[in-house]
Amino acid sequence: MGNNEQGEIIIMHIGKSDPSLGRQVEAFLKEKGLNTPTIDISHFTGDQRVRLIQASMEDILKTIGMDLTDDSLQDTPLRIAKMYVHELFWGLNPDNFPKCTTVANKMNYNKSFVLEKNITVHSFCEHHFVAIDGFASVAYIPRNEVLGLSKLNRITQYFAKRPQVQERLTEQIAETLSFIAKTPDVAVHINASHFCVKTRGIQDVSSTTETFASRGVFADLNSPLRREFLSLLSH
Repeated sequence: MGNNEQGEIIIMHIGKSDPSLGRQVEAFLKEKGLNTPTIDISHFTGDQRVRLIQASMEDILKTIGMDLTDDSLQDTPLRIAKMYVHELFWGLNPDNFPKCTTVANKMNYNKSFVLEKNITVHSFCEHHFVAIDGFASVAYIPRNEVLGLSKLNRITQYFAKRPQVQERLTEQIAETLSFIAKTPDVAVHINASHFCVKTRGIQDVSSTTETFASRGVFADLNSPLRREFLSLLSH
């Protein structure tokens, strides 16, 4: 972890990172029982992980009958390894957690919510390691602090870039936003297609999965703000 190649890709994907905040968030989620099941691999560098995955992918591809001497396939194990470490699963490393800038809520914006809609979600199902593809809408009511708008996107992307279960992903985003923005009033909605449903098993190409996590006023079934949030999802 932390080599130059890894660093360049982190900057490309998430901009500035805050490792200290990332570790605080992961510890907080573990207390809540919402941590992604992982093991400590901090003793491996990014390059070492790439080489280990490359060797394993060579074995997998040969086992299913692929000829790795073919010029179309000879670099495939390395391509997959780099993709896993640097592109698809960088959200497993707390050191990559995005820097989340807040400013004092001097405008006293606290009677309604901030909503970021249609945040792209590209993740991988942890059961079959195939794609989850969809959109998230994230809202919160500021208290003493206001979070930079892009941070809602970056928090979502961080948790999406790891093998996931959509229900856990939704809850992780909600709890983390509440933790960082120091507000109890948070709502997260995700609508996504699961390629494990589309391409195997039932092979239903048209269905999608919706998940909704709510905290504070958004959890009140009679709240007009909850109704307003849900109504805005369809617009």
